[in-house]
Amino acid sequence: MQKLFTGLQPSGSLHIGNYFGTLKQTVELLEKSEGLVMVADYHALTTVKDASLLRKNIVDVARDFLAVGMDPKKTIIFQQSEVPEHTELTWIFNTLITMAFLELAHAYKDKEARGLETNVGLFDYPVLMASDILLYDTDIVPVGQDQKQHVEYAREIAAKFNNTFDETFKEPKEKILESVAVVPGTDGKKMSKSYGNTIPLFGTHEEITKAVMSIVTDSSAESPTNVYNIHRLFKSEQELGPLYKANKGKYKASKDALIADIEAFVSPMRERRDALSDSDVKKILKEGSERARDLASKKMADVRQKIGVAL
Repeated sequence: MQKLFTGLQPSGSLHIGNYFGTLKQTVELLEKSEGLVMVADYHALTTVKDASLLRKNIVDVARDFLAVGMDPKKTIIFQQSEVPEHTELTWIFNTLITMAFLELAHAYKDKEARGLETNVGLFDYPVLMASDILLYDTDIVPVGQDQKQHVEYAREIAAKFNNTFDETFKEPKEKILESVAVVPGTDGKKMSKSYGNTIPLFGTHEEITKAVMSIVTDSSAESPTNVYNIHRLFKSEQELGPLYKANKGKYKASKDALIADIEAFVSPMRERRDALSDSDVKKILKEGSERARDLASKKMADVRQKIGVAL
C-alpha cells in the first residue's frame, strides 16, 4: 500500500483553497493509502510570533483535519514539534545542499519580491519540508500546483543523500488534482492568507457572506468570472450554466447563489468540528505524535549509521 504524507501550517484559519487544493483529495486518497497528516507548527514560526495564538491554531488545525473527514484510527495525525527527528534531519540535509540550490525556491523569491521579511527559517523552509516528507518513506504528497517545487526539492535532496551515503530515502512524487491545482481567491489571484483574498472554510454565515460579497467583478462583463471560477468548485459547469445565464448582469444574485452553495457544503463539516472539544483533539495529537516519533526514530537510527555518527 502506498504511503501518503501531507501537512498544513497552523498560521491561521483554513480557507476553501486549503480544502480544494489539498484536503479534499487527501481525504479521498487516504481511503486507499497509509497516511500521515502533520500540523506543521515549526514551519508556522516563520510568520507566527504569538505563542498563545500558535497554541490555539495548532489545536484548531487538527480539529479541521478531523472535521473534513480524516480518521485518526486509520491516519496518523501529529504535531511536527513533538517529533524532533524532523529538525535533526534538516541539519544533516543542510550540510549536503548549497545556498544556490535554495535561492531558486519560488516561495522564498515571491516573499522577497513582495518586501516581506525573509528570515533564515523561510529560506530553509524547503529543507525542513523535505525532512518532513522523507522521514516516513513517503510515496505521494498531495499538493496544490504552488507546492510542487517543494516535493521536487525533497526528491533532489533524497537523491543527493542516497548518492553520498548509500540508498536510504524514497524519492516521493507530488499528487496534484489538476482541475483545482490553483484555487482562485476573491481578487482572481491564487487564494492565499498572505494575499488577504480568502473565503474561510469554517467561517460563520456572516464571514462567508462578507468574503463572497468582496469578490472582484468586472462591470463591463456579462458574467462575473471570479465568482464563477470559485462557484465551479461547488457545482458542475452543467448546473452553473443556466444559473449564470438567467442572472446575466445580476452580480448580487450570482454571489447569493454562491453563498448558499458554500453554506450547504460546509455545514456538515462545521457541525463535526463544533462537536470536538480541545481535550479530544489534544489526545488525538498526542497519540498520533507518539506513533509518528516511533517511525521517525527508526529512520533516523539508519541515517545516523549511514553518516557515521552512530558509534
